[in-house]
Order: sequence, then structure tokens, then C-alpha cells
Amino acid sequence: MAENGYITAAQAEAAKKSTIDVTPRPTGAQIFAAEYYAEEVRRQIYERYGETKLYEGGLSVRTSLNPKMQMIAKKALSDGLVRYDEQRGWRGPVNHIDISGDWGQRLSELKAYYDIPWKLAVVLDSGKDTARIGMQPPREKAGGVSSQRDLGLINLDGVKWARWTKGPDAYKAVSSVAQVLKPGDVIYVEPIAGKDGQYRLHQIPDVEGAMVVMEPLTGRVLALSGGFSYDESQFNRATQALRQPGSSFKPIVYSAALDNGYTPSTVVLDAPIEIDQGPGLGVWAPENYAKKFYGPQTLRFGLEQSRNVMTVRLAQDIGMPLVAEYAKKFGVYDDMLPVLSMALGAGETTLMRMVGAYAIMANGGRKVTPSLIDRIQDRYGHTIYRHDERECRGCDADSWHNQPEPTLIDRRPVVLDPMTAYQITSMMEGVVQRGTGTALKDLGRPVAGKSGTTNDEKDAWFVAFTPEVVVGVYLGYDKPKPMGKGSTGGVLSAPIVRDFMKTALAGRPAIPFRVPPGIKLVRINPKSGLRAGTGDNAILEAFKPGTAPPDSYSVIGASDAPLTVTPEADRAVRAGTGGLY
Repeated sequence: MAENGYITAAQAEAAKKSTIDVTPRPTGAQIFAAEYYAEEVRRQIYERYGETKLYEGGLSVRTSLNPKMQMIAKKALSDGLVRYDEQRGWRGPVNHIDISGDWGQRLSELKAYYDIPWKLAVVLDSGKDTARIGMQPPREKAGGVSSQRDLGLINLDGVKWARWTKGPDAYKAVSSVAQVLKPGDVIYVEPIAGKDGQYRLHQIPDVEGAMVVMEPLTGRVLALSGGFSYDESQFNRATQALRQPGSSFKPIVYSAALDNGYTPSTVVLDAPIEIDQGPGLGVWAPENYAKKFYGPQTLRFGLEQSRNVMTVRLAQDIGMPLVAEYAKKFGVYDDMLPVLSMALGAGETTLMRMVGAYAIMANGGRKVTPSLIDRIQDRYGHTIYRHDERECRGCDADSWHNQPEPTLIDRRPVVLDPMTAYQITSMMEGVVQRGTGTALKDLGRPVAGKSGTTNDEKDAWFVAFTPEVVVGVYLGYDKPKPMGKGSTGGVLSAPIVRDFMKTALAGRPAIPFRVPPGIKLVRINPKSGLRAGTGDNAILEAFKPGTAPPDSYSVIGASDAPLTVTPEADRAVRAGTGGLY
């Protein structure tokens, strides 16, 4: 500036001698809520354009991230993981340090995850009713440790949940703070709202999970959380973790049936079944959750109550090659093995793919491609990528001469009959009202969804949608292991979806699902699937043109003979899939 005459030589010299103030990078959960999302965007750009263009190409990237929904999604998932983890008990402190002398200096040397809303602290002393703690001191602008030493208290209520998982006090009720905390223990704590200086004990969850929030009409990903803490683990469980979806896959099976002549009132036998897999392959006997059977039931009941045996009979009746074709259409699998166990969600896929599949049902059957990126422009402002591939007819006019308004032409394929999409949506509304998804029932708006739980409760899924948004959650250990009896998708994951929807959709009108032209709503007996008589306990069921409740009672799978697997479709059934719910 001095060389070009904008300032004097004296001003330039003074500027050289002045100090440069560096503003510290902000930290905290409110700043770092979307690392998993941002990293997935970076990864996709790298895969599409390469390293040089990513870092040196001057690209301008517009994402579909909704900051408000992202914050809500991160909190809902974190709260759900903590809720489950604390029910399992206390595993012990993060570390243990010497608290003689300046404990703050030693505490400052330990890493604290920056993207969680808790603070690192050390126990200074503990007794029956309280523990005195010292907070990790902040660092000053120059990089040194602040001399400030903040203290706090943890009362008995703040550790009540922390039953030890091992040792002499394993799973004993907590009656003393000292039973849980010892001087020198390094722990995570959270300030208690409205109680200055008081804190609650926390621990980083062992269990992990992910959440995806998607716009059903477009596939735009509005929010994504790939785990509890990005600072702890950069592995994105929404896009990189391959897990068994369990019964959350069943709507694909039922959609294939409804698209090929079956109705929601079609009756299938819910009774024990043995499947001969062929010479030398033994017999497979799938089971229902809790080992209960209800006899002949409608397809609606089978989906609402997540009946495994009914689903297997239905899949065998329509043929697993057809199910595999629909799984590919929906984007769940690229090339699914046409074996019966896959009808119960035995194959591995990602949460992102499952949410994309449910978006197809939510939007009336049109194919969607999940996307985090709306548009990419190069350094010259040229658009080199755009997610919205609709053709705008009439948008290239230079001026207006009474021509018709521009129209958007959507050329995406329809992969599910819109009437089928409504039927399966209606059946999944029943899952929320009467089935395994009742945790969402009190939202007070139309919601459809389905739970999924795998062998020994190793994975817990719930995917749900309204006309506006699709939300999917799964919980499970990174190295799969049982999460405990009763840890189903309806128990663990559905409340997380509910918590998200309750906050994210607050103040928005309750929009009903659109009934497509041609659908007729008929009163039927929910047990028999026949037309309801006067005085019957009836429900309204959706039927396509040319279909209606049957005049006579017939049951799929009523034969007493063992079900034989067709060689071309089902020669191999994977072992250990009797408990996919």
C-alpha cells in the first residue's frame, strides 16, 4: 500500500510493528454440528473431480443442509445414544490423575472432545451426598493454560444412573456419590440448567448410530449425523456402515406384492413354518418375535405387527426374484441374492440407502437419488454439477411475448405405482397407530414408518416419513454385539425419530398423505379382510381399480405340506436369520 501511495512510509512502518490479533477458532456443539455432513460432501467432490480440483479449483459448493434441522438431528441422536448407554450402567472414569498441587495443569493436558456439550473435569473429593470437581481450564490466546480454576458440585441425583457394570458394586443401586466417584477421577460433566455450579455425570456412549433426514420429493439430504462425536470417530455410519436392516426392509416385500395383484386385505397364514432348502442344505424355520403366532391375518396386520413368518410365506408366494428386482429399483441393494432370508432384511445396506427407499414410497413412487450437494460452480461461475435434473421448458426466453409460463419436466422414472405407494404408506401409518411404531403416535400428525431389529438385537432401526420429510435412525455397536433383550427398533430408535420430528416440525400444519386418483376406501373386517358387515369392528382400506375385498375367505400358505424352496431363487438361506424382526 505504501509503494502504491495509499499510505505513507511512516504508516507502513507503524503497521509492521503492530501485533496481529488472532481470533481463536470457535468451538462447541453449536458450531460443529455438521462435520459428518461436510466430510461426506468433501468425499463426494473428491471422488467426482479429484484432489486437485477439490483443493485448487476454486469451486463454489451449495449443499442442501438445513442448519436448524441439523442441530435438532444431532441432539436427538446424541440424546438417544446417551439414554441407551446410561441404562446399561457406568463403565468408569475417562482417566485418573494426581490432584496434588496444580491439578488444572495436568487436566489441561488431556484431550476433551470439542463437539459434545459436556466439560472435562476432575474429582477433587467425594462423599455420600456430593463430590467437588475442578473444571478443565481454558487456554489463553497465546496458547498457555489459563490460571483460572473453576469448581463445581455433583449431587447424588447427578450420579443416580451410574450403576457400575463390573466389580463388587456391579449393578447395585447408587446410594452414595463416593460409590461412583473417587478423587482424581477424570470425568465428563454437564451443567444443570437453573442450578449454578451444579453438574451431572456423563460418559461417552459405547453404542453408536446414525440419522439421516431427507426431502422425499427430491432426495435432498437436509441433515445427517454419522455418530455421537466426529472428534472421536470420523467413520460415517450413515453412509459407510453396512448393517442388516431387519424388518425395516419388509415394506419393499409388501410393495412388490401390492404392485403385483395383492391387496392390503390379502390373507396370509401366520403359523410355524419349515422350509426345505434342498438336498444337503437342511431345514430353515424362521420365527416371530416372542415366538407367538396369530393364524390367518391380512397383509396389513403382517406389516403393522412385523410378522416374520407371514413375510416369508408372502415372499415365497410372489417369488424372491421379484423381491430382488424391487430391492434394486428402490436402491437398497445393487444385486440382492434372491434368497428367502433377504425378505427379512438379512442383507447389508446403509442407512442412506434405506432412507432413499422410503422416500420413494413417501413421494408417490418416483425414483430419488440421495444428494447432499445441490450445485457446484467453478471459479468462473459456470455450473458444473446440479442435482435437480428437471428440464425447464420455456426458461431460455430472452423476453416475454405473451408466451405460456415456463414448466418443469420431471423425467425421473416411476418405480412404484402411485396407488401402491399410497397403500403401503397407509399400512405403515398403521405401524405407528397400532404396531411397532407407537412411540410416534402422539405427534398428532400423519406419520408412516417401520421398525427393524436384527438377530440378538444387534441393530435397531426405525425409518418414518411425513409428506414433508423422511427420517431414518439406526443404533448398534461398531463391532456388532447384542444390545440386550428388548432393544428393538421400536424401543430404541423410534423415540429418536419422534424427538426429531416433534421439534423440527413444530408449528407446521399436519399435512395428510395425498390419496391418488383411482383409490377407493372400503370398510373391511381387519381380521378376515372381507367387507365389513353391520356392527363389525371395521377399518377403511385402500383398493385399486379392479380390486375389492374378496367375497370368500382364502389363505396364502394354508397347506400343511412343508414349503419347498425353488432352486433358481432360494438354494441358500443364510444361517442364523430366525430372529430378524
